[in-house]
Amino acid sequence: MSSRRRGCPAAMLQSTWRERTSSTLSAAYYQPSLTAEYDEDSPGGDFDFFSNLVTKWEAAARLPGDSTRQVVVRSGVVLGRGGGAIGHMLLPFRLGLGGPIGSGHQFFPWIHIRDLAGILAHALETSHVQGILNGVAPASSTTNAEFARALGAALGRPAFIPLPSAVVQAVFGQERAVMLLEGQKVVPRRTLAAGYQYSFPELGAALKEVIA
Repeated sequence: MSSRRRGCPAAMLQSTWRERTSSTLSAAYYQPSLTAEYDEDSPGGDFDFFSNLVTKWEAAARLPGDSTRQVVVRSGVVLGRGGGAIGHMLLPFRLGLGGPIGSGHQFFPWIHIRDLAGILAHALETSHVQGILNGVAPASSTTNAEFARALGAALGRPAFIPLPSAVVQAVFGQERAVMLLEGQKVVPRRTLAAGYQYSFPELGAALKEVIA
């Protein structure tokens, strides 16, 4: 599963066990904001290319009829060993060249890969769970600058060299740069209410496990 700034736009996992199905999509469904907080009931899915793409994926994953219990997990940036978002970040941060992207004020919704798998398993195995679940950690109201500092601390390296917005836009183009320069504060209200117990609710512990 690959991870990118605004979730996992390249990943859609679907598992069907007889009368239940679970799909993993992206927190890019929610509109980027420096002030808004989004839970599973918040509107979205209709303001840019990525949100419209998530909406179409959710519609494609939905099975007809009422006999199948369906769950959609909107995932944040997935933190795991051996690739994904962390794989791209480790080298510059280990060299002491890491830091916030753009202003650093944008939110950075994240989840440890073990918890993403755990939420999917919990949804499939728990009969009362259905609908939308936000696949983010309870402490994922982290800003990009806070994430950079936490990753630097986990590696024992400074993390204060910013990557200017203009450079990001020049390298990635305007559309792709949005994934890095904008973010959403996403909370897992229904995920917690469904009874899922996180293995890595805090960023520091998640990063230490990933880079160990």
